[in-house]
Amino acid sequence: MSQSTLAGMENSAVAVLKRAIELDKESRLQDSLVCFQEGIHLLMEVLKATKSEAKKEHYRKNIANYMDRAEKLKEHLNDLKEKGKYHEQIKIPEDATGFSYEKLFKSYLDSFVTEVWVEDPYIRHVHQNGANLQQTSSLEEIKQSLQSYNVTLEVNYSSSIHDREIRFNNGWMIKIGRGLDYFKKTQGRFSIGYCDFDLRQCHETTVDIFHTRHTKSS
Repeated sequence: MSQSTLAGMENSAVAVLKRAIELDKESRLQDSLVCFQEGIHLLMEVLKATKSEAKKEHYRKNIANYMDRAEKLKEHLNDLKEKGKYHEQIKIPEDATGFSYEKLFKSYLDSFVTEVWVEDPYIRHVHQNGANLQQTSSLEEIKQSLQSYNVTLEVNYSSSIHDREIRFNNGWMIKIGRGLDYFKKTQGRFSIGYCDFDLRQCHETTVDIFHTRHTKSS
């Protein structure tokens, strides 16, 4: 590994670990833990490629310190989960970017997730995806496509539902003030943000994240 590549990896590790500390201070514990784990992994790769014994010892101490901090954070997070007291809130400002579905949900989708429930009272409204018939057809197309990946999509309609929430069967529950419809429309198919939702502007909304020991089934 070249010195420039090694330096780049070290800078990346420092940036990720710095973000982990910031997220911890913001009480975004789950995201903070993920960043700590990613940063520690990067530092370990730097350690493996480093030849200087003095630098190796420096990295070992840093890794040990970050691992200790991450372990304490994990224990605190697990304690809150067990007591059903975990609550995290993210405020998305008007016109903000960087809040794709992947960014919001990735930290909570672990290997234990086998079922996801999505409740949204306006998923079929014209301002979201067109006429009801078109939306029903689109959902059926998604359902058929998912079957090739051994994923089953079940759609149920309700005339009385008002809640907006996403629940995973590993205990995580996410409530978004605007539901899933918090992205603004782009000017066209070739506009930045049309495909990459991290680059798409958002409507102002609040995201509340909870953990319960058990989630209700639909």
